[in-house]
Amino acid sequence: MRNWLLLVGVLQLSAAGIGCGDGSDDAGLDGAGGGTGDGGSASSGGVTTGSSGGPAGSGGVTTGAGTGGITTGGGGVTTGSGGGVTTGAGGGATTGAGSGATTGAGTPDTCAGAGEDACPFEGGVPIDCRLRFMYGVNYAWRDFGADFGGQSRWSQSGVSGKKAQVLADLQDMRANGVDVIRWWIYPRFYGDQIAFDGQNNPTGLGGTSTQDILAALELADQAQVNVMFTLFSFDGFYKATYNPPSGLTAVSMGPIVADPARRARLIENVVRPVAQAVASSPHRSRMLAWDVINEPEWAMTGPSLYGGDPAFEGDASKFDLVTHQQMEALAKESAAVLRGETGAPVSVGSAAIKWGQAWTHADVDFYQVHMYGWVNEWYPYNTPLSEYGLTDKPVVMGEFPINMAEMDVTYDKFVSDLYNIRYAGALSWSVTDRNFPWSSNKTAVKAFADKHPCETRY
Repeated sequence: MRNWLLLVGVLQLSAAGIGCGDGSDDAGLDGAGGGTGDGGSASSGGVTTGSSGGPAGSGGVTTGAGTGGITTGGGGVTTGSGGGVTTGAGGGATTGAGSGATTGAGTPDTCAGAGEDACPFEGGVPIDCRLRFMYGVNYAWRDFGADFGGQSRWSQSGVSGKKAQVLADLQDMRANGVDVIRWWIYPRFYGDQIAFDGQNNPTGLGGTSTQDILAALELADQAQVNVMFTLFSFDGFYKATYNPPSGLTAVSMGPIVADPARRARLIENVVRPVAQAVASSPHRSRMLAWDVINEPEWAMTGPSLYGGDPAFEGDASKFDLVTHQQMEALAKESAAVLRGETGAPVSVGSAAIKWGQAWTHADVDFYQVHMYGWVNEWYPYNTPLSEYGLTDKPVVMGEFPINMAEMDVTYDKFVSDLYNIRYAGALSWSVTDRNFPWSSNKTAVKAFADKHPCETRY
């Protein structure tokens, strides 16, 4: 993985959707979920159908025309025979042969002799002593809930069993200006991905999880793209009996996260092995950052702990809800392990900036918020971040509609505005969601990258 820590205290930013579920919710969570359910949809979800909608499959995937030209923006990456990573002139970290992560690669002391950054983006996320605008797209899956671990009951392979298809996807993204890909690992607990005991406590990774993580990084390296792995999603908190996947047994994260002892098992038996799998890869430099959980607010209830944010009002008829304190504990405990094992930065994929203070005490390295039409109506995307009190760490726009549905603004203006008010990145939604089609909008993604060829590439 890219070995780095944030330049804490160096950067002060001067300016400042709902997420995308598995498609099982008929109301669409104000735009989340999949298919064409009653309440509209922000993403397809890939495995279930809405109660009044059609199938919420992951959609057709367009394949690309190769990797295109590659700009490293200040030093490429060379992997050694023992898995060590040496960064070029723009970086400053070296890991020993076969070693895990080294830390401090982004701190002022370790960057002192790293050479001049060719194109620093003020307010960007610093990685390997380079400041960049984290730019790309959400994959977010090729097969929902199967990319990492597989689903043998449905004859769905994990990444390691569909390398050609995934590589074609990644090459297509790269050819259209994508540098960072947000990719979900365990959005919901069912099927082969995780092993459980008789009390539904996680005991380890299952299926082809480890092989798939290694394959994903290998393919990312071949396509010359970087990855932000999203470990969990609010979808994991659906009640086991709510719209269960056909032929599979679902386990809810809610009771696990609410119980400190069970949560500790989740951290040690799932989070740590995932991080260790990444750390063991000879292509670990492609794992740019972590997102602990996608849009956790939809699975929360009760008051916010900080900053006067509105209360959390998750739907108790569908989710096993947890409190802010319990979800924060999941984020903090996961962050410590992910960073400790890999040295990579950590975020939480917040559903909306209305809860902008929710993760400010969660030991994250940068903030991440999502933006869709319903959010923009009340919390305009171009409001300076200082008005939301988010000036102490970089802020990445981790989801927004690639076709700008219900946003009343073009893609180029939206991303350019984020760039100019010093957001730290922009990752559109998504490659495999028919409601937000990649194939007809990817030229806009490429056009912005072409205008900023250095600042948008690590």
